[in-house]
Amino acid sequence: MKDKRIGIAMSGGVDSTACALLLREQYEVEGFFMHLAQPDFALQKTKVTSVAKKLGIRLNVIDLRHDFEQKVLSYFSSSYLEGFTPNPCVICNREIKFGLFMDNILHHGMDKIATGHYANIIKDGEIYRLYKGFDPKKDQSYFLSRLDQIQLSRVLFPLGERTKESTYTFVEQHGFDNFRGQESQDVCFLEDKGIGPFLQTYSPKADNHGPILSTSGKQLGYHHGLFHYTVGQRKGLGISNDTPLYVVALDRKNNSVIVGKNEELFKSIIAIKDLHWLAGSHPFLDREYTVRIRYSHRGAAATLTLEKGGRSKVVFKEPQRAVAPGQFAVIYDDSELLGSGVII
Repeated sequence: MKDKRIGIAMSGGVDSTACALLLREQYEVEGFFMHLAQPDFALQKTKVTSVAKKLGIRLNVIDLRHDFEQKVLSYFSSSYLEGFTPNPCVICNREIKFGLFMDNILHHGMDKIATGHYANIIKDGEIYRLYKGFDPKKDQSYFLSRLDQIQLSRVLFPLGERTKESTYTFVEQHGFDNFRGQESQDVCFLEDKGIGPFLQTYSPKADNHGPILSTSGKQLGYHHGLFHYTVGQRKGLGISNDTPLYVVALDRKNNSVIVGKNEELFKSIIAIKDLHWLAGSHPFLDREYTVRIRYSHRGAAATLTLEKGGRSKVVFKEPQRAVAPGQFAVIYDDSELLGSGVII
């Protein structure tokens, strides 16, 4: 298979290093590193360069800063400023990593791209299907829920059948023994900043004070911008009450944070828009599926009702806590990821 050329998406971490080690015995491989908005880019580049040198492979750096700004940072900041809770990793995977970055890698003469995601792709006839990774603690299929058939056809996930521990052991057997305890954070451009400080820097006019209201309409205090809050939040409200209060909604129209008791956080029915089906068409609707309302959510049984305009109603068998508009509802049939939509 040495006539096949694979571009390894490298971060300098254990997963992409394992990919390169696994694939260099079967294919001709080159490393590719994205220059995005990483605050510590120079340090990361030095690390990736060192790893590539030790692997004995060529490293290419692709500058995607402008596109990342336009497609990811803009989405991230505008979502928070409008009172939604975004997931930048989902958008980055669709638009950048498996979009423009993949295009660059293929234009460099590579046949496919390989990444360290813990997920699996299986070709079923002419359809590429996406499945959860073998390791339930590290499964990253959720973040890939907006990919399409063309993107799936050009990707390899060598770690899909591995556990994280076995990945560490594998690279250590090849002389890479300094990765433990160096897990990269999900939101790469935040570094040590919180979301609030980042948005205050990125959008200086973000602070827009308004009232904190109870679900009955009583004013309990003031907030300092909707972007500081998300549904389910308890800490940092700056108000006191006899019973714990949580953010149950963000009223964008009236610039208000709505708070209530824990039981007011549960919903049995949610609406989603911008439905996307990985196989290109929706599944049968006369049965239950598993729906995850955020990455850390284990998933819950639900039925789907399709509506006009690429929307759907999701009816859960049991009420779900802290459903945040702006997050992705991702739909599974057992371990297969079928599609997703944006919670509204």
